[in-house]
Amino acid sequence: MKFLKSIIQCSFLLAFAVAMSVNVNAQDDKSSRKSPAMEATGMVGDVQVTINYGAPSVKDREIWGSLVPYDEIWRTGANEATTFEVSKNVLIEGQELAAGKYSLFTIPGKDKWTLVFNSQPEQWGAYNYDKSKDVLRVDVTPKMSDEPTEMLTFKVKEKDGNSYVSMKWEKMKVAFAVAPVASN
Repeated sequence: MKFLKSIIQCSFLLAFAVAMSVNVNAQDDKSSRKSPAMEATGMVGDVQVTINYGAPSVKDREIWGSLVPYDEIWRTGANEATTFEVSKNVLIEGQELAAGKYSLFTIPGKDKWTLVFNSQPEQWGAYNYDKSKDVLRVDVTPKMSDEPTEMLTFKVKEKDGNSYVSMKWEKMKVAFAVAPVASN
């Protein structure tokens, strides 16, 4: 009888271990997430810019000041913190950012957003955000749009000879200038 009880206990443990490994693998499979992993890339002069982010959808929710609170640090997407990577030094709104990979956080406000480039690119959300690891903060002005954007979207664009990164979601657009650092 003890032998049978041990076999039953081992069977339950094995089933539990299999179920847990399937759950972990499903979480690692970014394609099955409700907010899919997306990438925006582009060239700014001779600098490669890459933004990786989780793209949530509006889904008839109130976003600004509700789902995304004002005046609080936000991962600027879903799931892992959004990352911003540049192959060479750039100017972000006129301030220098060294080549490398950063987490990109924002502090949304009604009239002003603060962009935060943090030296810890691999983090889940903003749960372990450490302000002491910030390498650059710049303020930008958000703009409202008449045309809503259902899924969060980043783009690296050039317009009138200037390059910038834009983020659109719901009826909000936030853009910031990106320029290569002039070589001497």
